[in-house]
Amino acid sequence: MIKSMTGFGRGKYENEGRSYTVDIKSVNHKYTDISVRLPRFLNSEEDKIRKRISSAISRGKVDVLISFENYSSKGTNIRINKELAKEYIKELKSLADETDLQFNVDVIDISKFPEILKIEDTQDEELIGKELMIAVDDALEKFISMREIEGTRLVQDIEQRIYLIQNKVNEITEFSSTLVKEYMEKLKVRVNELLEPSTVDENRLMQEIVIFSDKSSIEEELTRLKSHMSQFLELIKQSSPIGKKIDFLIQEINREVNTIGSKANCLDITNRVIEIKTEVENIREQIQNIE
Repeated sequence: MIKSMTGFGRGKYENEGRSYTVDIKSVNHKYTDISVRLPRFLNSEEDKIRKRISSAISRGKVDVLISFENYSSKGTNIRINKELAKEYIKELKSLADETDLQFNVDVIDISKFPEILKIEDTQDEELIGKELMIAVDDALEKFISMREIEGTRLVQDIEQRIYLIQNKVNEITEFSSTLVKEYMEKLKVRVNELLEPSTVDENRLMQEIVIFSDKSSIEEELTRLKSHMSQFLELIKQSSPIGKKIDFLIQEINREVNTIGSKANCLDITNRVIEIKTEVENIREQIQNIE
């Protein structure tokens, strides 16, 4: 299934007061570019997260945002620097005696002084890493699902435009089949208007017709254009990443259309070329989002 490079997925996991939230979003990019933002103490998990995401995508600029909250007492120890607290009390009593101020300090006041309370993090990193990957996998599954849904919509839109182009190409083919004949008739009429019928050089007339036919012939371009569109329709049915291939193919389609427009000496063909070019440009914009 074709995937879009645009997607978003949010995964969550909670256990024993520990809460994980993982947001994965992506936009168009020529290559794979994964940026991960997470709490510092989880830095050891960054490489694992990158590998997990890169194994699921082939292109796109991906931003991963991870947040972690711990409301449990597990993994957190609070220590009181009793010796330092005693020094604070000693110095404050001394200050009160020297200044005749009342010494009125309780334990809560002392706890607010610098370096008295120290919170030690003794969390189980291995456990947290496993729990985090549950949230990552949840986000990644939703992220890939959204890319697939968007990819399906892109394919449906592109197919409609390709079918429209095919119809216009068939109309051009019909016009081109009568182009030389119409030119020949117009040329004969014009020559006969300017010259006596007996003085018309038929050989010279045929040479002019052959030259015009050679210059205005678009049969080869039409054949290649039809082949490119058939390849295009087959390509967008594939499940593997096709973004780069399809981008090259649309360039080839555009090249053939431009050549047809420059060679065809017919207003009806020119008008249809303009319509085709409009659709080709719309397709070009759409495929920029295909993985």
